Amino acid sequence: MRRDVVSGPDCNRAIEAHFDSNGSMKQSAIALGIASLCAASLPAQVQELPSPAAAKSSLPNLAVTSNGRALLSWVESTGTGHSLRFAIREKQGWSKPKEIARGDRWFVNWADYPSVATLPGGRMAAHWLVKSAKGTYDYDVHIAQSADGGDTWSKSLVPHLDGKKAEHGFVSLLPATDGALAAVWLDGREMKTGGGAHGRGAMTLRYVEILADGKLRKPALLDTRVCECCQTSATMTQEGPVVVYRDRSQDEVRDIGVVRRINGVWTKPVLVCRDDWNIAGCPVNGPSIAASGKHVAVAWFTAAESQSRVKLALSHDAGASFGEPIMIDKGNPVGRVEVVMRDDGRAFVCWLTHVEDAGAIRMRSITADGTLRPAVTIAPSGTGRRNGFPQMVCVGNELVFAWTNDGVKVANMPILK
Repeated sequence: MRRDVVSGPDCNRAIEAHFDSNGSMKQSAIALGIASLCAASLPAQVQELPSPAAAKSSLPNLAVTSNGRALLSWVESTGTGHSLRFAIREKQGWSKPKEIARGDRWFVNWADYPSVATLPGGRMAAHWLVKSAKGTYDYDVHIAQSADGGDTWSKSLVPHLDGKKAEHGFVSLLPATDGALAAVWLDGREMKTGGGAHGRGAMTLRYVEILADGKLRKPALLDTRVCECCQTSATMTQEGPVVVYRDRSQDEVRDIGVVRRINGVWTKPVLVCRDDWNIAGCPVNGPSIAASGKHVAVAWFTAAESQSRVKLALSHDAGASFGEPIMIDKGNPVGRVEVVMRDDGRAFVCWLTHVEDAGAIRMRSITADGTLRPAVTIAPSGTGRRNGFPQMVCVGNELVFAWTNDGVKVANMPILK
């Protein structure tokens, strides 16, 4: 089925301004003037921070606590299995790491990584993946909650009740209403036939809310056919939750889909924009969404027309419509995007890009009216699977970054006017 498009315009006519092949401003007279003005307002004052993670750590994830602190989680090998740990960045540095869970049957994958979410009142939630059968992609989502700042954790629960030995992953956690936790995930129950083989069914997108006592409510099937292994992303707007993901049409077009819940009812899936990226397999490159009130930003990667690009679209009506996509990088980006948003509607996009024979993590800011700032290099990075997905959060007047490069690395950068 061909999806409707929220934004309307042809996404391959994205606003490009003056960019070179690496996503930086072209050195025209106008661009040089703009760049010189921006140099004083957004300098590359990136500082690498001591990491609380062990040397053999990987799969970082960042969140913001209810009192405005950066929370870093990661996975460590225990020799016979794996452990999910976290630390909080205090004024004096990172807190002593605490363990959330450990196990010897975990599904640990470079693209389908655990996460921690913070909830009102200091509550926390975390998810990880556990093998359910011998099949390579037979695994379940496990979610636990903490009511004491992560000192102790509840027994984990499985939010999907299908009981199928199938793929369940690529989870997004976010606060719901009434103090509940919301979870979105890719659910492969329809892909299975007898004997554990993959059938002809499609990967689906599902949602549920989890109360503090572990009870489930408001389960929903959001989309019946989505890309099989691209990350999901979800945020809460002034009007309710919004979920973005990579859609999959019958003719293998895999553009970015969006669904919203308005007055308790989920909307039909539509596209953020129509890139018309036709690709036979999953690119393992999902979108990212962030919101403040009714301001929403969605970032994503596409290789439509055989050209790699990172794009961003802005909405000022809680995701009901999006403006023309803005070109963030049209050089040779890898993608693996992250977006965060401040209360004033300013968005920050982080992504991985190719640089000569290596790669780099870059960041770019966009004002609420769509004005772009020059790209800033955060750190050099490989571009392989072992380098994973760069992470970013906005905490007060700074950005905090995390990535994998021979262990979990961390850096920060001040946000200046």
